[in-house]
Amino acid sequence: MFNFKTSIVKHTFIRLFSVGLLILIWAFAATFTADVQTLPGPALVFNFLIQEIYSGELSLHLGATLFRVVCAFIIAMTFGTALGLLMGIHKKSDRWLDSWLIVLLNLPALVTIVLCYLWIGLTEVAAITAIAINKIPMISVMIREGAKAFDKQLDAMGKVFVVSKRTHFIHILLPQLTPQIAAASRSGLALIWKIVLVVEFLGRPNGIGFQIHLGFQLFDITMVMAYALAFIIVMLIIELVLIQPFERYVNRWRAV
Repeated sequence: MFNFKTSIVKHTFIRLFSVGLLILIWAFAATFTADVQTLPGPALVFNFLIQEIYSGELSLHLGATLFRVVCAFIIAMTFGTALGLLMGIHKKSDRWLDSWLIVLLNLPALVTIVLCYLWIGLTEVAAITAIAINKIPMISVMIREGAKAFDKQLDAMGKVFVVSKRTHFIHILLPQLTPQIAAASRSGLALIWKIVLVVEFLGRPNGIGFQIHLGFQLFDITMVMAYALAFIIVMLIIELVLIQPFERYVNRWRAV
């Protein structure tokens, strides 16, 4: 008989063991490096990270990065879902907008970031806009494909019972779209994490990307690795605490 709690404990142990093995390999590689600054060991990096926590620098820059991630994520999911739903339901809209979507999908993120900074200025609005624009096309494609796969029988049932548009969307369309929304959320957050660092690297006075840029200018590898590690830890926490539980919830019907 399947034991859910035993499975959770087993998976947690495997994850912790995997992370511990990675840190061990890192420490082993650092001991054979001639120059400590070339590859600082885990002890040096964690010590620097603790100093940044006590000084308040880490919370300041991490907070700025998280603010941009949240704002861009909300904007991208809102517009991307609306656009994908429109294109998936209305064939004429899909034909008109498909070429635009292809252009945006293939537009390099660096070009979008630079253009937003040039047009809007080195501001938070430009940074968040650039991040969101880079993610909207991918979300739209995933939602569009989900909308195209709507069950026509369920749609016909709604028409037979003459349900309102609001009820039709909430109780018929949206439940069928939740797996695509969950997948788009996960991939969207992963992409936004990467783009926000480039945005901060190029034109913001704070954030994890800015600190990594500063470490690059000072050739301080310990600083670069410490802030990258902090970024990864927060990303993993969000993945484990928010994204994966949400995916399990919306896909719970598959286990029935």
